Amino acid sequence: MLSADATAVRQLKLVRDIGPKGAFIAAGFIRNRVWDAIYARSLPPLHADVDIVYFCKTDVSPERDYAFEKHLNDADGSTDWQVRNQARMHVFHGYPPFTSLEQGLMHWAETATSVGVQLDEQGEMHFVAPFGFNDLAHHILCITPAMKEMDPAGFNARLEAKGWLKRWPRLRVVR
Repeated sequence: MLSADATAVRQLKLVRDIGPKGAFIAAGFIRNRVWDAIYARSLPPLHADVDIVYFCKTDVSPERDYAFEKHLNDADGSTDWQVRNQARMHVFHGYPPFTSLEQGLMHWAETATSVGVQLDEQGEMHFVAPFGFNDLAHHILCITPAMKEMDPAGFNARLEAKGWLKRWPRLRVVR
């Protein structure tokens, strides 16, 4: 599905070529495409940023992320790029430092959102999915264990604010 989407491939190439080393595009980039395809109808695109995630312990400054966002916006101003080094994201809820990109993604709100993809130089796609692909493939919005422990109300607020049940009325929600 992603390789047939010219916009997705263009964005993956851009991140590969000028984004942070080892970066993945995650969150709604994959989830929205997969779940929209389940409904086999033309849905207007969701307004969302394109979430770029990577892991670099040697420079965890937010300024580094903002510099990558600027490079990406300069190259493609039609996209709202958001770059976040998962090596510093633990501070938002007082977790111990994360040791990997996968561990950072395990602390996101939903399992189906915690999936990323990158494109290598040979045009092959590589995925990161610490919770696997089951919830994404089976149209299940499941709170992650970390979110359930730290902010279950935040999960419910996201579900409401994003309007996902209106867009995908058969979505199964697991709290």
